[in-house]
Amino acid sequence: MSVRILALVGSLRAGSHNRQLAEAAVKHAPEGVEIELFEGLADVPFYNEDIDVEGSVPAAAARLREAAGRTDGFLLFSPEYNGTIPAVLKNAIDWLSRPYGAGALSGKPAAVVGTAFGQFGGVWAQDETRKSVGIAGATVLEDAKLSIPGSVVRFAETHPADDAEVVTGLTQVLEQLTTSAGAAAA
Repeated sequence: MSVRILALVGSLRAGSHNRQLAEAAVKHAPEGVEIELFEGLADVPFYNEDIDVEGSVPAAAARLREAAGRTDGFLLFSPEYNGTIPAVLKNAIDWLSRPYGAGALSGKPAAVVGTAFGQFGGVWAQDETRKSVGIAGATVLEDAKLSIPGSVVRFAETHPADDAEVVTGLTQVLEQLTTSAGAAAA
């Protein structure tokens, strides 16, 4: 049985280090684990209950929900914007939290990782992301953490997939998430 993980990246920038970290997760996924790197968060409109109506949900939001419905767990990549979670990632969580109590996140394991320019690697944003995704119904893996500081310097010439320390930390998070997702899917 394979485990399906949906990766959501909270940065839309083409050269995003968090996007590169997600690519590293795809590259180093354990055998039997499929990580889908979701494309299209920029197209998902801000959550508004007035447009979240059965039969007329915006296409981009419907695609996000469909992808989330096919997955066994979530891996969220959060940079830190002004000390907190990026709006695009929070918006994805909001869409996936609905309908209330039965959203696509409900009962599925989620891990949050990321990298940021600052000396703490975005821990505030990642903590806020854990809080938000947990309130939205996911089972947050509180011990599955990876915060990589100094992204601009650290990844100036090295892709995260080629950084041994990053790969080791990412592999540990993936193993925890895979174990939890496999158990949840069984």
